[in-house]
Amino acid sequence: MEDKKRQRYLAISEKLTELVGGKDNIQGVAHCATRLRIVLENNDVADLKAIEDLDLAKGVFVAGDQLQIIFGAGLVNDVYEVFTEYTGKQNMSLSDLKTEANKKMNPIQRIIKALSDVFIDIMPGILAAALLTGLSGVLANVELVQNNETLFGITKLINISSGAIFGFLPLAVAYSACKRFGGRPILGIVIGCIMLSPSLADAYAAAQGTAEVTTLHLFGLGVDLVGFQGGIIVALLMGVVTAKLDLFFEKKVPEVIRLLVSPLLTTLVGALLLFTIIGPLGRGLASVITGGLVWMTQNLGVFGYALFSGFQQLIVITGLHHIFGAIEAQLLADTGRNILNPLMSVAMTAQGGAVLGYLLKNRKDAKTQELCIPSFISVLFGITEPALFGVNVRFKYPLIGGCIGGAIGGAVVYFTNLAALGFGTTVVPGIALADPVNNGYVNYVIAHLIALAAGFTMTLVLAGFQKKPQNLTDETENKIEPAVTVIPKTVDYEEGTYVAYTTGQMIAMEDVKDETFRNKVLGDGIAIQPEEGAVYAPVNATVLSVFETKHAICLKSDSGEEILIHIGVDTVNLNGEHFTAHVKDKDKVKAGQFLITFDLKKISDKGYDTVIPMIFTDPEHQPDMSGWELRQINHGERM
Repeated sequence: MEDKKRQRYLAISEKLTELVGGKDNIQGVAHCATRLRIVLENNDVADLKAIEDLDLAKGVFVAGDQLQIIFGAGLVNDVYEVFTEYTGKQNMSLSDLKTEANKKMNPIQRIIKALSDVFIDIMPGILAAALLTGLSGVLANVELVQNNETLFGITKLINISSGAIFGFLPLAVAYSACKRFGGRPILGIVIGCIMLSPSLADAYAAAQGTAEVTTLHLFGLGVDLVGFQGGIIVALLMGVVTAKLDLFFEKKVPEVIRLLVSPLLTTLVGALLLFTIIGPLGRGLASVITGGLVWMTQNLGVFGYALFSGFQQLIVITGLHHIFGAIEAQLLADTGRNILNPLMSVAMTAQGGAVLGYLLKNRKDAKTQELCIPSFISVLFGITEPALFGVNVRFKYPLIGGCIGGAIGGAVVYFTNLAALGFGTTVVPGIALADPVNNGYVNYVIAHLIALAAGFTMTLVLAGFQKKPQNLTDETENKIEPAVTVIPKTVDYEEGTYVAYTTGQMIAMEDVKDETFRNKVLGDGIAIQPEEGAVYAPVNATVLSVFETKHAICLKSDSGEEILIHIGVDTVNLNGEHFTAHVKDKDKVKAGQFLITFDLKKISDKGYDTVIPMIFTDPEHQPDMSGWELRQINHGERM
């Protein structure tokens, strides 16, 4: 890595570490294809707004209790390398990071994340099967293939390969689930083999009444010996149960016989639960899910399709979309077609169209171009988080435009009877999964172009209703829009004195209910319990910095004192809400001039202490405060 680049990445790392609360607040760091992922001890400490403005960052959000910063493919690897060196968090894998993040998730989040992990592990096989199925469908309709022995033979092998993977998908799911939940993967495979045993009646044949089904009687229950072909939900449940049984027996069985007895008990008890409880329960659950989706397509028609694709990306924001993999797999097993894949794909594309609409509206803004272009490119490959969290959610109306576009795209999917033969990939790569029946590939392209155009158009329409054009530079630079017209005013001022910076009761620093101020960690000073929502300059000075959250300001007086005025205790957590700054960095101010106004009542109603300390932070320029008396004071009076 070039020294110049490394220095830039090091500067990013130093600033990022500061913005997330320091090295001690970082539990783990990893990265994926586009995002730097950080697990923090306390997410509330991280200044997300400031991180958004970080050099090279294209967006930031918190998902799965991970702070995720979008840098883009390739770049994220280099930033990760320097950042981990700087923070001392090297050698942490993405799996290790997930483990750290899972500790902080609530039970529902953990379940959804675990389901996602199960299908991610076997996704290469599912994608291979789906692509082979599509290829087989295309080749089967080509006359040259039918008339050529070799091409016909290859097509037949492709068909066998794709069918075999989907035929044994329950086994793969049981294996992956058992592995994910801490069991020995081989026991998941054993349970999967039992589910698909040739000793059981084929589930599809049994459903059609063409297979003889044997019934056993266990504990007074009638148990039908029917296989679990297509039983994705059953396999998922059994993988979890097998893992828990394996962990239980490994712990309880004496070590001297553990190797023989533990796997035996896991398999035996697992098989009993499969046929008596888990199997019937899983079949019922799968029937409800599939039946509900089929009912939606048959009874709600175009409205059902539009409703799903219109709201699908809102589900992505919550993280609940990870569960769709299990539903898609079950839908494929039961019907042979996946209607959800193209619906989710057009929903993604519409959000990409919304990004383009926002980009066109703010095309002169450099920061907008820097974020929107790579975000749209990510959408083309089925990754919408940069678009959602970087632009659409941030400014709201592009999100709404994208949702409307997604609904329109869903309607097109309905009218063209579009479906997929697999799942796991969308948008541009997803065309390979489209069912080629009835011009499926052409309809796939048409549906996505319409969704893109609809999201683009609706965003431009909604932008016309915005009171003020929004762009990223405006937000980044935190331009000041005062809630009221402020006329700077000054008071009679004498060099070397200080005027009251607000109206209220003066109190000693020792009486401020915050250890940092009370112990004078930042320096000595005075405090006022305010009676008005305004802070004024106590001296003629230069503004060194206005905090981004506008709850504090640093001044340097013409005499050389560095002064910090801090409005309230812990009010940084308000992220600038209820505060308005009337000056900016490097401004020259006169004693008595407005600096910051704030809503005293609203801040107080939210439970914050509104005391305003004024601190002299430079020990070399500390004024003599021995003559200052604690009293009621009005703005403009000398302290």
